[in-house]
Amino acid sequence: MAKVLGQFTITQEADGYLLHVEDEDGDTVEYSATYEQLDLISEAIEEQLDLDEEEALGLDEDEDEAVDDE
Repeated sequence: MAKVLGQFTITQEADGYLLHVEDEDGDTVEYSATYEQLDLISEAIEEQLDLDEEEALGLDEDEDEAVDDE
C-alpha cells in the first residue's frame, strides 16, 4: 500500500539538490537529484495536474455550460 505524503522539501547542495520526502507517519527518505531530474519531475507534475485540473476544481461540462449561459 502506498504511503501518504506528509511533506517534502528541496534544498540546493554543492553538487545538485537534496529532495527530502516525509510521509504522514514521520518516516523520511532523502534523494540526491540533478537539476535535470528535478526539471523532469516538475514537468511530469505539471502534465498530470493539467490533465486533472477540471476534476480537481470540481468542474464538469454541464456546470461549465450553466456558467456560460448566465
